[in-house]
This record gives sequence, C-alpha cells and structure tokens, in this order.
Amino acid sequence: MAATDLLARRPTAAEIAAARGKTIPDLIAPGLSILFCGINPGLYSAAIGRHFARPGNRFWTTLHRSGITARVLLPTQSAALLESKCGITDLVARSTAKAEELSREELVDGQRHLVAKVKRYKPRCLAILGISAYRTAFHKPAALIGEQPERIGTTAVWVLPNPSGLNAHYPPLKLVEEFRRLRDSYALRG
Repeated sequence: MAATDLLARRPTAAEIAAARGKTIPDLIAPGLSILFCGINPGLYSAAIGRHFARPGNRFWTTLHRSGITARVLLPTQSAALLESKCGITDLVARSTAKAEELSREELVDGQRHLVAKVKRYKPRCLAILGISAYRTAFHKPAALIGEQPERIGTTAVWVLPNPSGLNAHYPPLKLVEEFRRLRDSYALRG
C-alpha cells in the first residue's frame, strides 16, 4: 500500500506492526530558528511517514498553543512547519513501539549523527523532546528541562518534555509553558 493511501485514512494494526524499523525523512532546511528532535519515530508515525502522527500526540497542538505556529497543523501538513522556521528530525531514525526499546548505544550513536546534522544546517536552537533520552545520548545525567549550558557550534541546545501521549503525566498547560519559553528565546528573535 502506498504511503499516500495511508494519509487519507488511519493505518490498520497490521500496517502499524509492519512499520517497525522504518524511518521518516527529516523536515529540515538551513536557517531554521528551531530544529525539533524527537527520540525516534513511533510505529503509527512510521506507517504513514509523518512525524508525531499518532492520535493523542500533543506536539502539533502544543506548537500552536505556545505561539510557535499560527494554527494547529496536522501531521499531513508538516511541511508547512518550515514556514514557521522550524524543522523536525529524530535522535534515532528507526521506528519502535516505545522509546524504551532503544539501546543506550543507539542513543549515543544517534547523538553523533545529530551533532553532525546540526553543524551542517546550523539552526539557532536544537530542541530535544525527551529529557531521559537527552541525558543518555549526551552523557548529561543531571540535565534539566530548559536551555542547556553547552552549544553545538553556534546552535543552542534546549530540552523539552516529550509531547507523546505516553508522557501523559506531564500536564498540557506545563508543556505549553515550556514550549513558549523556547519560543520566546529562539523563535521570535530578530
């Protein structure tokens, strides 16, 4: 089944299961204000080939509610995110049902690839969505949510809570506040 067919409907359980290990292309360009970095694609997202696509993921609504985007984008409209000078990549490219399926080695290896990508595209800020993955991948066990002291070249590094519905213990209003702090620091600078 073609990926375009899946965009018009929800994937079946079999299509979601078959997406294990698939990848999603980055949504990236030079000169971005913020490059959002997910941990890795979920199976639902990989099945339709769009980032943060699973129903219940709060990424797209949080972007809008925090003022980063002018409207709520659907995962199928993700290319419009570039108009807001934002992009999306992943720490680890392969899709899994849960981020816990990733090994420490995969996260550390993903960090090396991510650093190279950031040096190439030079966004103002890299926003990593997931504190635990960041701590492991960047060898920063005491890191907290927010701006980090280190940079990648000239790119600031910021850690945000993971917007996945699986991270439901993080309240939506607090999630919006954290994304707004990032927006105020990097998305709207002149």
